[in-house]
Amino acid sequence: MKFFEGADTKIFALGGLGEVGKNMYCVMHGNEIVITDAGIIFPQGELMGIDYVIPDFTFLKKNENKIKGLFITHGHEDHIGGIPFLLTQVNIPVIYAPNQAVGLIRKKLDERNIQYKNLYVYNEDTVVKFKNISVEFFRTTHSIPDSHGMCIHTPNGNIVTTGDFKFDLTPIGPMSNLYKMAKIGKEGVALLMSDSTNALNEGFSISESKVDEALKEVFIKHKDSRIIIATFASNIYRLKHIVDTCKKMGRKIATFGRSMENNLEISIEGGYIKNKEIFVTPEEANQLPPSEVCLLCTGSQGEPLAALSRIANGSHKQIKLHSDDIVIFSSSAIPGNAVSISRTINKLYLKGVKVYTNTSLSDIHTSGHGNKEELKLMMRLINPKYFMPFHGEYRMLKAHADIAVECGIPRENTFILGNGDVLSLYKGKITRSGFVQAGDVYVDGNRIGDVSNAVMKDRKIMANDGIVVVIANVDTTNAKLLTNPNITTRGFVQVNENLDMIKELEEIAKKAINAKLTKDINYTEIKNQIIDDLSTHIFDTTGRKPIILPVIMNVKRETNN
Repeated sequence: MKFFEGADTKIFALGGLGEVGKNMYCVMHGNEIVITDAGIIFPQGELMGIDYVIPDFTFLKKNENKIKGLFITHGHEDHIGGIPFLLTQVNIPVIYAPNQAVGLIRKKLDERNIQYKNLYVYNEDTVVKFKNISVEFFRTTHSIPDSHGMCIHTPNGNIVTTGDFKFDLTPIGPMSNLYKMAKIGKEGVALLMSDSTNALNEGFSISESKVDEALKEVFIKHKDSRIIIATFASNIYRLKHIVDTCKKMGRKIATFGRSMENNLEISIEGGYIKNKEIFVTPEEANQLPPSEVCLLCTGSQGEPLAALSRIANGSHKQIKLHSDDIVIFSSSAIPGNAVSISRTINKLYLKGVKVYTNTSLSDIHTSGHGNKEELKLMMRLINPKYFMPFHGEYRMLKAHADIAVECGIPRENTFILGNGDVLSLYKGKITRSGFVQAGDVYVDGNRIGDVSNAVMKDRKIMANDGIVVVIANVDTTNAKLLTNPNITTRGFVQVNENLDMIKELEEIAKKAINAKLTKDINYTEIKNQIIDDLSTHIFDTTGRKPIILPVIMNVKRETNN
């Protein structure tokens, strides 16, 4: 590939640009590629039946002999969730990750029976060197322990990627290493790639300590009630101060949701969360007085199958709501989830419980991503010549580029890219330089990437307009329709309540079959005729376009001599 031969350094994303999630970024110099993160996106409602969306690994597969390693900034799903799928398709010689992320990655690999030995823990003092590229790390503050940014040293200049970050001067965990960031900036940075998630939010984000105080106030105010908290299972620092608060208030904790249980288990093993004895089983929690219980569960985004949604629906097998329960949403809405969250909250109110959400009057959640002023601070500390916003929808990337201009970076030195777009860094100067293959790959159960657009289209049609099945018995010997076709539907109309319509469809199908029945029966032609005639009639009468599935049953009859 002559395009990638030469003395320049290439920078490109396989995921994370124009979207929140699916983070995967690559730096390539000569025959060396280093990869930062391998995340997923959880699909929105229009991707029916899809479990995850992962990056397209085609370029990496074609160039796997050049890959030197995968470097993980922190342990959130949108940064590590794609690793099991990556390892089954591409040879990754080594993975470097911080301690908490290593625990989460090992758990993922064990669940999928993937054997991988070259998984190593790095810390802030680690330096990984290859022939042309070296990588060092600096500590950041995020909603999960062991979050880091990276400085990737290349022959053409230094590239800094922040990972996800905020600046919190009173954090629950360690402070960001401002000194090391400034030191890297003073040494000279050609390109800064920075988290854009909250680039539209003014000011500074709320400190996690403020959230801690707000949650304590709720606990004190409702000391006689059972408290149910829904939060992100990956927000380890939030979980930590919920545990600490419950310990001080004399409450036991029962957890619900697989991801919640996994994250807590790994955090306890890693020493990030103490007081293991505070956790009880759901059965034990049901035997305790309400004032001595806190239920910690998944479902802060209104996910239909998550624990809180099932509790709100009354379908949870272990937990039933009490009218004096207190439910706390210690989270913010991910874009696209507002309707689901509102639906869950309404169901909780119908049960008579009191619900707390994050408002200006109740700071029970803060983001792990920095607002505008924090992005400016990162810009000033790193002091790059060029800037590329990443990890965000286009409007977020655009806003972040505007922030860079405010901080003195020339507009022409900012690059708002899409996945697959390539930058070329040569002797400290950056230009656009073509593109590589990038896109979305769907994971459906155990199938990766073989869910076509046609399949997704059919799923959407079935969800919106339903399916009509036409079953016909044909005497193949005499080329004769034996009985009227049988019409059945799913998701289109209720058969018993629309008998006249069903009879019309049966008659149309009957005429379509008879029109094509000959001694040399062509089943494809018969099915196409049924689909054409029924589709036209159904659309004209209902305005809907269900999938029509003809089933022709071959019945051979022997003739009497």
